[in-house]
Amino acid sequence: MRLTVLAAVSVVAMTASACSSSKPCAGVGVVSQVGVMFLQRGYTDLAGASYELCAGGRCGKGHLEQEDITQLSLRLPDDVDEHLGTVRFRVTPKGSTHPEIDASTDVKLTHQSDGCGGGASSEGLAFTKEEGLTTKIPPSVSTAWRKHLTSLASTSESS
Repeated sequence: MRLTVLAAVSVVAMTASACSSSKPCAGVGVVSQVGVMFLQRGYTDLAGASYELCAGGRCGKGHLEQEDITQLSLRLPDDVDEHLGTVRFRVTPKGSTHPEIDASTDVKLTHQSDGCGGGASSEGLAFTKEEGLTTKIPPSVSTAWRKHLTSLASTSESS
């Protein structure tokens, strides 16, 4: 599931159950999750490939579109241990039974308070062919994501 869809759903869910305090909660909508920015550069034809993102005993699965950069996420329980352990990312090309990508790394989540006694723990990762799965977002991933967002904004402005 794409992070943008997940974020929209979580904002609605969190807004409906926001803290009962009269003061505004700064982090309403925060969710516990791990996310991977996957730079597909260097791979040929991953359209329709299946992916699996696993962490903390949970796995999310889906299919990729052919695009320069893809944002994937896995929702975690709100009470997840910040010492999450291993995050595993696998991509298997369409029609194959063997993964082309099978990478893992150990992750410690970062807690974000909602300002009302709650919050969520999350971590962002990146995967590139050159650097593998990492918590340090390479400049090439940041540049590709910025370009992707700019193209989305240009498309929505012309509609």
